[in-house]
Amino acid sequence: QVQLVESGGGLVQPGGSLRLSCAASESILRMNVMAWYRQAPGKERELVAIISTSGSANYADSVKGRFTISRDNAKKTGYLQMNSLKPEDTAVYYCNAAVISTTYTVFNDVWGQGTQVTVSS
Repeated sequence: QVQLVESGGGLVQPGGSLRLSCAASESILRMNVMAWYRQAPGKERELVAIISTSGSANYADSVKGRFTISRDNAKKTGYLQMNSLKPEDTAVYYCNAAVISTTYTVFNDVWGQGTQVTVSS
């Protein structure tokens, strides 16, 4: 079963930092394009950042200069470093990736279960 598992969420004060991780299950051979999304209460899910297999990244305007997406292909893990957090960053953060399983099946849209990030004093 192909799975992505997020971790690293929590409660942080404004101006603080968190690092989210997205780990691929053993049934995943490789992650291709990977992205982080977030969904705040009462709002639609939005793209936060996206990274290619070569490491080329793009960001939503609202997080540029504060968030950094990265990946470790050998560990099959992606990361989202979030600095200078604001209350408006409060949301459930989801990892999304296109993956290839160990049986060489392509899954173009795999989602993690989400991790809560709350920015509050």
